[in-house]
Amino acid sequence: MNKARVILADTDESYIQPLELKFIEEFYQDIDLEVITDEDYFQELFVQPQNAELLVISENLYNEDLLKHSLGAIFILTEQKQEESTDRPNVFRVHKYTSIKGIFGEITGNGIRLLKNGDNRKDCQIVLVTSAGGGTGKTTVAIGISACLSRDYKRVLYINASYLQSYHWILNNRTPITDPEIYARFCSNEPLKAKDFSHVLRTEQFTYLPPFRAPLISLGLEYSVYLRIAEAAKESGEFDYIVIDADSHLDADIAALLEKADKVLVTVRQNRASQFATNLFALHMSGDVSDKYLFICNDFQSMENNVLNNKNADIKFTVTEYVDHISNYDNLTLEAISQNNSMRRAAFLVL
Repeated sequence: MNKARVILADTDESYIQPLELKFIEEFYQDIDLEVITDEDYFQELFVQPQNAELLVISENLYNEDLLKHSLGAIFILTEQKQEESTDRPNVFRVHKYTSIKGIFGEITGNGIRLLKNGDNRKDCQIVLVTSAGGGTGKTTVAIGISACLSRDYKRVLYINASYLQSYHWILNNRTPITDPEIYARFCSNEPLKAKDFSHVLRTEQFTYLPPFRAPLISLGLEYSVYLRIAEAAKESGEFDYIVIDADSHLDADIAALLEKADKVLVTVRQNRASQFATNLFALHMSGDVSDKYLFICNDFQSMENNVLNNKNADIKFTVTEYVDHISNYDNLTLEAISQNNSMRRAAFLVL
């Protein structure tokens, strides 16, 4: 079996040796340990794409280009004491001159799992964004988390799963798919492969399935085509995340999407009507795995009444994150939404 890859990188050889020994003592059967003390070698190594479960690195070697690589977690050894958290969920700071035992404790204490079966990197994840009713801005959230994940060097495919698509107002290229062979392939009952449609996918901040040229009913397409596309894309191994922006209703097709999704983000507004509808949704989902469902309050305005934190309200779900109201929404761009701090926090929930 493959072992978890751990890289220790510090030009101070005398410093890194005790930490190396600690990893060997604790995990020698479970990890492939690499110790790098030569800066030139380190730079040369990371010219090529690298995969590792854990990188422990001195701050003089660290740079944000490392985030382009597939690294489960990064611990930066800092010269000065500072807050350990960063704006990235898998990057931590550790004071270099803490004891070796203390440093090792911080690494394991932050949930870094060196799995005995080797690779702890996630397979492609399907993230479904839905809501209990219209008007919650689920498309804004779905596009927002797609842009944020892409900004953090994740390979993202966005699929707008609507009977009538209108999401593409925010894109530069709003041209629909025109190739009749694509529609014929989508209508076919034969198994769908990513190669059947990969040539029509486009990229603007993230990869997306372009809009259809007409509503599904006009094209003779079943709603289930979206799940077929997502499953084919997942099987291809080309993506880290597939974000499906689903219609706001509950039927057999949506139920199939809910079942296949690895994470479900349910958007809700802070008003009573949205809370009531989301309660019904949450009650219906009560038999499912609880940590699969995350509830996001979108378009949050702190100066407005928020029924979601009213202790007297009968709320059947817990809001995990608040996405702030976006001003000047009509001029919103993908670049701007990828830099929105509250949207980035929502995106971190699926990592």
